[in-house]
Amino acid sequence: MPLLPNLAPEGAVVTAMEAPRKPAQRALTATHPAMDPLLTVEDVSLRLNVSKDWVWDHCSRKLPRLPVIRVGDGALRFRTSAIEAFIDERERVSAAHGRRRNGTTL
Repeated sequence: MPLLPNLAPEGAVVTAMEAPRKPAQRALTATHPAMDPLLTVEDVSLRLNVSKDWVWDHCSRKLPRLPVIRVGDGALRFRTSAIEAFIDERERVSAAHGRRRNGTTL
């Protein structure tokens, strides 16, 4: 077993298995999973005011694509922040399309 120098009192030998470990630290931010719960297909359909079939279709084969997390057994989950970002993007695209249609620019 390799020795780790300077981790033990003078004269003591510490192996890698005995060396103290520092716990991993992660900052708790808005993007941290604990602060960003996962939504179900039903949750997303209610938030977007669309059918569950629409949500399923826009996860894989139709545009605009929804940001999806595929979990076991074919279940789909969505980060709340990703769905809110999707809504913001669709709003931006819709506004830009409306300006082009009316002949106005920013």
